[in-house]
Amino acid sequence: MIKLNKIEQFQLFCLEYYKNQISISGKMALDVFESKGVFNFLEMGYEILHTQSIKYVVDEIILFIKNRS
Repeated sequence: MIKLNKIEQFQLFCLEYYKNQISISGKMALDVFESKGVFNFLEMGYEILHTQSIKYVVDEIILFIKNRS
């Protein structure tokens, strides 16, 4: 079994909520997170983002992706 650290757990939590929020598959969400640098964004902003509501975080992810397009 793979043990994830707290940042990796947060990143996967966000990935799951993001895919559900915009109604896409896990594979599609993963592709977006990888191609747009969302995992790095979540890691760099972890200290602040993990204290916010998941709605706020997903809104920030959507805005981040929009600005990277």
